[in-house]
Amino acid sequence: MTKDAGRGTGPQGQGLLLAAGLAGLAASTVGSVLGTVRGLLRRSDGAELVVEAQRDLEARGRLVLDRYADAPPAHLELLAQEALARRDADGA
Repeated sequence: MTKDAGRGTGPQGQGLLLAAGLAGLAASTVGSVLGTVRGLLRRSDGAELVVEAQRDLEARGRLVLDRYADAPPAHLELLAQEALARRDADGA
């Protein structure tokens, strides 16, 4: 008997193989992440690492907000609008 004996080759068999493949991938990914976390927890500079990660995330957040948020009006443009408003008020 071959390894594939008893497994359907139709859509159900393919679905089973895909589900098994995804489960294997998820298990290996979780194992890798857990190994990384264990390694980070063993470090003596854990607090400094957390502070550095926080600073990095804040910097990335600023960059994203600067890139996608509406830019405030230019300072000189605001001054020019105020000057025009004062001139109109004085002339009226």
